[in-house]
Amino acid sequence: MRLKEKLLEEKRVGHKGGIYHKMQVDFAYNSNHIEGSRLTHDQTRYIYETKTVGTDGAKDAVRVNDIIETVNHFRCFDHILDTLDEPLTEGYIKDLHRRLKSGVMDRYAVIGEYKQEANEVGGMLTASPDEVGGKMHELLAGYGTEMTLYDVARFHMMYEKIHPFCDGNGRTGRLIIFKQCLENDIIPFFINDDDKMFYYMGLKEWQTSGSDERLINVFLAAQDYTKAVMEQFGIEYDRTFIEYKDIINKAK
Repeated sequence: MRLKEKLLEEKRVGHKGGIYHKMQVDFAYNSNHIEGSRLTHDQTRYIYETKTVGTDGAKDAVRVNDIIETVNHFRCFDHILDTLDEPLTEGYIKDLHRRLKSGVMDRYAVIGEYKQEANEVGGMLTASPDEVGGKMHELLAGYGTEMTLYDVARFHMMYEKIHPFCDGNGRTGRLIIFKQCLENDIIPFFINDDDKMFYYMGLKEWQTSGSDERLINVFLAAQDYTKAVMEQFGIEYDRTFIEYKDIINKAK
């Protein structure tokens, strides 16, 4: 059984302790953690399994927004599974952002709509509010339904360069990666905290100098973790050893 079918089946029956359960927790923890969430992996798992948060004094106190965004990430994960093969449109992405940020207590947040003020990331200016709509339309028009890992990586780099929302760009971008990978039989992955700086450096290098090697190698390394998890749960995948040069040769 392919990973996509396994995830859908375990979601449908509410299976506990399977790969769907593990990927929900790992993906939410890592994607939120690199954006500054203070929740531990155990707290993230506890929220998923019990829908509650156990605290034992001030040392375990967590921010309300961290909890809300973690629960929302679980829902976004499910939404993507429920809408596989639906086209990735501006409306879909705005809805994903709305689901991710719904209920977050931030008076400056614009939820489910493109940003209204300029922002920057890593000291680099991103698309101005007036440019976002046009650049997003151009980005989405440039990709069909069939994508390689290189296409997924380039789409993500361009999406993060546009930075269409006031907040939540990294998490929505990585959720989009998850959708694109499952739809194209590419092993999905998430970026853990140990690789965070290489991930950010890879994005910046591709955006500023056109060098794509670092980001693609980060993605390939992240896939290795997913492969190990798939092996743990007995899920088949193509065991061909893939290197950066293979991705680039295929993209040409």
